[in-house]
Amino acid sequence: MKYLILILFLVSIAANVFGIWAVKHLYTAENAVRLDPLQLSVYPETPSKNPALKRVVFFGDSRALSWPAPSVQGVEFVNRGIGDQTSAQIRLRYTSHVQPLKPDLIILQLGINDLKTLPLFPAKHDLILAQLKANLQWIVEQARTDGCQVIITTIFPLGEVPVERRLVWSAAVAPAIREINTFIVSLATEGVQVLDAFNLLQGEKDLIKPAYSRDLLHLSVPAYATLNKALLAILTP
Repeated sequence: MKYLILILFLVSIAANVFGIWAVKHLYTAENAVRLDPLQLSVYPETPSKNPALKRVVFFGDSRALSWPAPSVQGVEFVNRGIGDQTSAQIRLRYTSHVQPLKPDLIILQLGINDLKTLPLFPAKHDLILAQLKANLQWIVEQARTDGCQVIITTIFPLGEVPVERRLVWSAAVAPAIREINTFIVSLATEGVQVLDAFNLLQGEKDLIKPAYSRDLLHLSVPAYATLNKALLAILTP
C-alpha cells in the first residue's frame, strides 16, 4: 500500500511540474507575441537576389514553414513561413517579409489557424470566414500588383482529432475548410494558379490519408513529397 501511495505522490509531483512548465511556456509565448505581434524579428535580414536565378518564396503559416524546397535548376527558394499565424498576421507582414525579397513567384499556404478558432468563437463563424477570404484575396492581389506570379494552395485536410483537443474542437472546421477551398479555387486567373493540395492529400471523410499525417494539422515527409511532385509540374511544365 505504501508503495502505491509513493507512486501516486511521485505522479502528482510530475504532473504539477509539467503543469507549471506548460503555464510558463504559454505565458512566455503570449508575451513574446505582444512584443512582436507580427513576429517580424523571425526574419530580420533580406538576402540579396541573384539576377541569374528565379526567386520563389514560400509564404504562410507552419505548413508553409515546414515545406521542403524541391531542387529546381535556375530557381532559388526562400521560406517566409511562421507557425501559428493567422491570415491577418500573414497579410500584415507581407510588406516586410515578401516585398523586399522581390520574388518572381510566391507559394501561399495559410488559413487553418483562422479556422481552428471556430470552435472557440462559434458566434463569429461568418466573420472569421469573411476575414480569411478578404486576407487571402488581398495577398494575392498585392502579389500580382508587385509583379509576382502566385501559386496558392488549398487548405490541407485534417488528421484525426486527438483526445486532448476534442474539448476545443468541433465539426464546424471541416466544412469551413471546404468553403474556403472553393473560394481559393475561384481566385485562379492570369498569373494565379491553384495547387489543389486538399484533393491530393485527402483520404476518407474529409480526413487526410494516414500516411500523409504527422498530427491533426501538420504533414508527414511523404505528404510534402506528393505536393512537391505537383509543384514541380507547375514550375517545370
